[in-house]
Amino acid sequence: MRPGVEVRPAEPADVDGVVALALAARAETALGPQLCSPDPATVAHQIGALTAAPGGLVLVACAGEEVVGLVLGRVVGPNVFTDEVNLVVEALYVSPRHRRRGTGHALMTGAAEHASQAGAEHVYVMPLPGARGMQRFFVQLGFAPAAMHRVATTASLQRRLAQEAAGARRPARSVEDLIARRRQSRRLEPDPAVDRAALRPAVEASAQPRSSITRHVRRAVQTRLDLESTTAIS
Repeated sequence: MRPGVEVRPAEPADVDGVVALALAARAETALGPQLCSPDPATVAHQIGALTAAPGGLVLVACAGEEVVGLVLGRVVGPNVFTDEVNLVVEALYVSPRHRRRGTGHALMTGAAEHASQAGAEHVYVMPLPGARGMQRFFVQLGFAPAAMHRVATTASLQRRLAQEAAGARRPARSVEDLIARRRQSRRLEPDPAVDRAALRPAVEASAQPRSSITRHVRRAVQTRLDLESTTAIS
């Protein structure tokens, strides 16, 4: 979860922030008219009705006093078609300024916890058609296609969210380990000045035989050239 972001059930004081996010989501997509009314008062009334409905769920992510993300959903079942209890997430939205910071994962963690407490076996989500970023987000969390929705078991979703939360913390430790290894290697590196002084006699000694060999090779080549030249002239 992003530091400073709190996920909790919506309260009456959050209504204005939730309405603002709903209208922002409406303006962001070409399917906006299918999301909600453009009238803030109407949206506020509808959110109130959803909160009061049996099984209704409204979670908000707050950075300080600002509402920066929301989840709208409801717990459904059992009914004549199934004995299961499931959570349906009908909307997930995060303010553009707070994306890619773990806010969406934090909201889905809250939704998964609510599903577990309600005894829901599966979590269904409804990403908007064409919302590729949202589709990728749910696929990464393990949601599979299911009758115009996507679905994941509550248990697998909680495991995936826990794994990703652990992975998000791992890079910081890796950087610290890399810094420690570099410092250790620097302590083990010999003094360059001492190395050069110690190696100079050996280098000079090895250079002498090489210089002698080079002179012998040059003499042999020159002798051969002289012989070939004499043969050609004659």
